[in-house]
Amino acid sequence: MSGPAPLSSPIGFAHRGARAHARENTLEAFALALEMGATALESDVWLTADGVAVLDHDGEVDGAPLPERSVAELPDWIPTLADLYRECGTDFELSLDVKHDPAAGEVLRVARAAGAVRRLWLCHWNWKALIPWREASGEVRLVDSTSIRHMRTPPAERAKRMQALGIDALNLHHREWSRELVEVLHARGRLGFAWDLQEAGDLEAALSLGVDAVYSDWVDRMLAALAERG
Repeated sequence: MSGPAPLSSPIGFAHRGARAHARENTLEAFALALEMGATALESDVWLTADGVAVLDHDGEVDGAPLPERSVAELPDWIPTLADLYRECGTDFELSLDVKHDPAAGEVLRVARAAGAVRRLWLCHWNWKALIPWREASGEVRLVDSTSIRHMRTPPAERAKRMQALGIDALNLHHREWSRELVEVLHARGRLGFAWDLQEAGDLEAALSLGVDAVYSDWVDRMLAALAERG
């Protein structure tokens, strides 16, 4: 199974918005990241008790899980996915770590309504969870977010399976990447994403390996590193 077309240049995802510059996972942080020049945003998504996709990392408010709260019961600073598209438009890549599996269907519905599915990346720690999402959409991008120690198959075999299932990218901590691993993925038309890149030197090192996307709290440092790589 083939996925969407490969990237022409690395993506710089503003992790939880401009997290180093504003309160994370708020409309303010997302808007600020775009104003600073970011072309991609990252967040985590949950489904409320009344079926609304909301963006938050911890997944609870005052000790109560978000899936047990209605959207009306949440504090104003927790945005819905629809809020994000309404306030910030759709001219950016969006990476969403699906922390609550039932949220995926609603995320796809909202993204379709906004005309943004082609620029949506759905991430999950368990590659098996991604399979029904590919069946639900041939346009959405799917990301296997894991770690080397949890990979039970060799990289070449995993890349082959990713290609067969239509999983577009492998997301690892930046310290786990090597040029050889990137090349194994690229040979199968798959992408390599690196996260937790906060320092200029780490950003430059990861990009030099040929990774296809980086995640950082520091939008200014990330954009500078991407510009340096051309």
